[in-house]
Order: sequence, then structure tokens, then C-alpha cells
Amino acid sequence: MRSEPFGPLDPALYRETVRRALAEDLGWGDLTTQATVPADARARGHLLAKSACVIAGLDVAEETFRQLDPAVTLTRHRRDGDACVRGDIVAVAEGQAGALLTAERTALNFLQRLTGIATLTRRFVEAAAGRITVLDTRKTTPLLRTLEKYAVRAGGGTNHRMALDDGVLIKDNHIRLAGGVAVALARISKASVEVPVEIEVQSFAQLEEALAAGATRILADNFSDAELAEVVRRARGRARVEVSGGVTIDRVAAIATSGADFVSIGALTHSAPAADLSLELELL
Repeated sequence: MRSEPFGPLDPALYRETVRRALAEDLGWGDLTTQATVPADARARGHLLAKSACVIAGLDVAEETFRQLDPAVTLTRHRRDGDACVRGDIVAVAEGQAGALLTAERTALNFLQRLTGIATLTRRFVEAAAGRITVLDTRKTTPLLRTLEKYAVRAGGGTNHRMALDDGVLIKDNHIRLAGGVAVALARISKASVEVPVEIEVQSFAQLEEALAAGATRILADNFSDAELAEVVRRARGRARVEVSGGVTIDRVAAIATSGADFVSIGALTHSAPAADLSLELELL
């Protein structure tokens, strides 16, 4: 499947998302800030890590501030992908006090969400210890997939499919609706798609049917650790194996020893807890 390398995102990919998020929060205006903060005041804000984390989303946070104050500056003490400990100064923002205060919650919402994903991903990657490739899934927040999958990369993980056109993944429902493993694979072959093809199997019978039909990548779903070793043995030299279902931090090491090539983990994006970050503002 196609995977993006880790690197800065094109701002065009999130600028409109930020605009809509600010509009959602602003409504007709920030009544509290307008009433309490002088319009000409300037401020400095220290972005602090309040727990151990792996940073992701600084560009998005900066864009959030910049949409309300085009002249804002963000001096970074950490970069996306860097590990932080409690008390670290991640970045320092300077600009119009009202703009910084109004944008604060939206900027932190993005940053805490993406940093939480990067942090959880790093934990899985470290548990895998380089013995298996950690993949994400399409279990992402609607309209935030680009950002959430970027955060996975910041944490050291690898993206699976960004969208449905990146590759063929024949899942259990496809198999049932097509009429079986072999039929589904035959129809994909007839369609002559020029993308990688993977098929999910949930039993050894389905595995053998898929291998006999020429499958080159198997998604072994909800097999036990002992069964996975047998899946890998049967597929060796014929197909690469991806593991999914019931994958926890504690289980990753055992999965890695099975000889499988990949492990996909929906929890990276659908269950990552938000990181604890704060913005401490002071007048200049």
C-alpha cells in the first residue's frame, strides 16, 4: 500500500480545516477576550508539555494562531516527532494578545489530539523493537485523516491506506458479498487494478483458499499468537502477512516474534488519549 514519508505537510491540506475549526469556536466573536484584553496588547505564550509525550501538530497550531494574527511568531524548542518530558517548553508564541487567547483552545485541541496519536504510536513502535512494521488503519476521525495519519508518522508508524483508491483490501464483508475468497480474488484479477492487493482471512481454510488463488498479501484477523506462527509458516515464500485484531501494547512483542511482516492497529487513531499540553500567556 502507498505510504507517505514523514515530513512537513503542505499547509493547503489543513488550512481550511483550521479555518472551519476556528469558525466553530468563535461563533459571532470571543466575548470574553474582547471585553477583558486591550485590543493593542501583545503577549507571549509558552507551550508546555505537562506529561511525557511525542509532539505532533506544531505547524497546525501555528496556522491556527496565524489565521487570527498573520504576524504571529512561533519559536520551536521541539519539533514534530521529538519526545518531551513533563515541564518541557515545546514552543513560544508571540503576537497579538487577543488573537493568541482566542485561538488557544482550537490550537491546543489540534495539538493535543495529534500529539496523543504520535505518543501512542511511539509506544507501539518501541514495543515492536524493529521486528515488525506498525501500521495504522482507516479508523480515523472524519475529515481529520490527513492530520491523524501524519501524527502516526511522527510517532514512527507507517500509514496503510490513506484512502480507498490506494490499494485493494478485500475484507470479510467483501468476501461474503462476492461469494467467497477465491471468487473475490478472481474478480479483482479480472478488474486488472494496478495497486497492491490484500485479502483478509479469519481461518486456516480461508488462508489456504487465498494462497491457492495466488494472494500475495494476507491480513490475518483475530488469530491467536500460536495460530499466527502457523499462518506465517504456511504463507512463507508465497505471501506477506499482516496481523490485525486484538492488538495491544502487551501483545505486540509476541506478534513480532511470529515472523509476520506487519501489524495494523486501529487504536492508534481511534483510541489515542489526548496529550496534556498547555499554553501559558503573559503580557509583553
